[in-house]
Amino acid sequence: MDDRYQYIIKKEDTELPIKELLKRRLGISSRLLRKLKNGDLVYLDGRKIKLFEKGRAGERITVLLPEECSGFIPEPIPIEVIFEDPDLLAINKQPGFVVHPTKGHPCHTIANGLMKYMLDKGDCYKIRFINRLDMDTTGVLLIGKNSHCQDDFSKQAKEGRIEKKYLAVVKGLVMQDRGTIDLPIGKPVDDQLRRAVIADGYPSVTHYEVIERFDKGYTLVKLLLETGRTHQIRVHMSHIGHPIVGDVLYGGEAVHLMERQALHAEELHFDHPITGERLSLYAPLPEDMKRLLHLIG
Repeated sequence: MDDRYQYIIKKEDTELPIKELLKRRLGISSRLLRKLKNGDLVYLDGRKIKLFEKGRAGERITVLLPEECSGFIPEPIPIEVIFEDPDLLAINKQPGFVVHPTKGHPCHTIANGLMKYMLDKGDCYKIRFINRLDMDTTGVLLIGKNSHCQDDFSKQAKEGRIEKKYLAVVKGLVMQDRGTIDLPIGKPVDDQLRRAVIADGYPSVTHYEVIERFDKGYTLVKLLLETGRTHQIRVHMSHIGHPIVGDVLYGGEAVHLMERQALHAEELHFDHPITGERLSLYAPLPEDMKRLLHLIG
């Protein structure tokens, strides 16, 4: 049996039902618990048990995760792996690809490329995107191979244990060396793609730090997200008068310098959902952003 999801019952645990131990000791969500119950996937010293039962000190609880597999059409889209283990996959996303199939992009997505990568390795799991990046944003993209990893990441985000850092080249000279943009973001009109700073929007917080100012009127900034709203960095930087270079949607037109927004998800720091180890994932700067820095520097 898979020893990644096991727990040895301690003396102080014996008054708690197995269901409660799974929630408290292994961090299993209520949603996953329902799947485990329906599939009879919890064992105590090798025998199937009901979740209302209690165990004795020294007995081993083992959880088998439900077998799942995505059904995306596999396509030969390059996948650059940063990190992979039985629970997680992190890639360095390239520009020009939507992450997940949508009505407007039913195929040729990162999900289609991941499906081919997975099948080529002989693996089978449901592809769960733990973070999302816009079509023309590059960098660290994290995929969970089971629902527990996705649930745990959401919990860490609510507790403020996730660090997401980006690099961006913006128009104009940002005069403050560092600052915080704490402004709500929402949709000004429901059917529009654009987001904006609006009074009744969702709380959104972006911290920025100037890395370098360029004489040609551009600034390289590092950004740390406290929240993860759609287009958050693009909206916030545009709102303070420094739209991202190449971002046509939010006023950063400079397509002669770069044909997409100059935004890169450089770092992602979080606790591994199973081992508890602090993971620090990095994606190197893409070539088009390197060329941009050369042109303006």
